[in-house]
Amino acid sequence: CGAEDRTQASFQGSQGRAYLFNSVVNVGCGPAEERVLLTGLHAVADIYCENCKTTLGWKYEHAFESSQKYKEGKFIIELAHMIKDNGWE
Repeated sequence: CGAEDRTQASFQGSQGRAYLFNSVVNVGCGPAEERVLLTGLHAVADIYCENCKTTLGWKYEHAFESSQKYKEGKFIIELAHMIKDNGWE
């Protein structure tokens, strides 16, 4: 699995700290469903590693609040599922 072009930190996943990415690779996407998250109602789809099938986070399909629209089409990956091999913090 891999993620590219990290946009922001300080997101909260279901298992703790998470990062928001513009794009990811080698990741599958489940069906979208509406969930109430800390920042309001969103339509999200769980994402998982294509190789081991571990759920990594989710993709924002639709944000119902205008202040959250910037997340649409982006991906949350939880820090617990990351291996940092290039020194970024």
